[in-house]
Amino acid sequence: MSESQGSGPARPPQTTLRQRLAELRGPATPPHPLDARALAALAANPGCRRRALLDGAGVDKAALASALGSPSGYGQSQFAIARGHAFEAKVKAGGGAELIRLLGVAEPADVLVPDLAAAGPQGRAARTALALREATAAGAWSLLDHPMLALEAGGSPVFLEPDAVVVGPDGRWTVVEIKSFPMIDGAADAAKVGAAARQAAVYVLALERVAAVTPGAAVAHSVLLVCPRDFSNHPAGSLVDVRKQLSVTRRQLARLTRVEDIADALPEGVSFDVAACSAGELTAAVDAVPHAYAPDCLAACELAFHCRDRAREAGAVEALGRSVRGELGGLTTVGAVLAAARGEAGDPDDPAVAALRRAAALRAESLEAVGACR
Repeated sequence: MSESQGSGPARPPQTTLRQRLAELRGPATPPHPLDARALAALAANPGCRRRALLDGAGVDKAALASALGSPSGYGQSQFAIARGHAFEAKVKAGGGAELIRLLGVAEPADVLVPDLAAAGPQGRAARTALALREATAAGAWSLLDHPMLALEAGGSPVFLEPDAVVVGPDGRWTVVEIKSFPMIDGAADAAKVGAAARQAAVYVLALERVAAVTPGAAVAHSVLLVCPRDFSNHPAGSLVDVRKQLSVTRRQLARLTRVEDIADALPEGVSFDVAACSAGELTAAVDAVPHAYAPDCLAACELAFHCRDRAREAGAVEALGRSVRGELGGLTTVGAVLAAARGEAGDPDDPAVAALRRAAALRAESLEAVGACR
């Protein structure tokens, strides 16, 4: 038996994979870029093959959700986007001196702002890597405005664009996240800070790849979060430690199933081309890829409403939350849970089954007591 026969089917070359993903997306449809926010959400739910494939293929999930009849409420309003752009321009005005002051340097010397223009994301990523090496060697404060970083997720390259990266005279690289939500009395909304930290951890992970081959460079594991102070438009800065988010993101990205493996498992003729396929064809195509819905998806994925409907139709306990799913063990559907609680199914020695039956008994006693009081 030859080596190729014994090791199973060979993986398609990268060019073939790109062609396959282009066919899934639609040959005439440009790929939808995958940003750090989406990558952080994907890392938070590595078991969702549906999102991994759609993001890897560059499918516009918002357009797909609308075509499926489940338009997404996920995303920022145009007003919020415009406000964010205006605040970012204010923070970066003056050649980046304000950002350096927010890092705790009272009177920064001249700040170098290298030109990062290049053709295409690959060219911009290469230009950014060169600028980072030059800034580190220069030993002066440098501000990289919207650099382009590269990272691999699920076997596919992803290009990321942080708001800024500051290079210090000591060769330390610090990611800057500029957000438009307010920092009131020195503190911002914890949920929004957590989301920003998870997003920034993706940038730190990508920067570490460049720093590993840059002499004298080190990536800070605390990112500078810049927000409006109180109810004004004046910037306030806070250093946020992202070591925990970095560790989780690194581990979860390593668990992602390779996009080519997911694509190879699809039936022939599957397509997510919104312009060429009917709603029924798109529904069948989406349902051909397994998903891992959880309520957290409502705040992170454009297809969340569609996947929630499918999870509810199947009676999947995941629709109630990951914590509930973890407590129920081998009971994977709502029907199985109710049957176990009524004593119609399930192993009595199973802790989950025992707890459900005890809860059902307590509920029955409570209802009987209420009925007696009436």
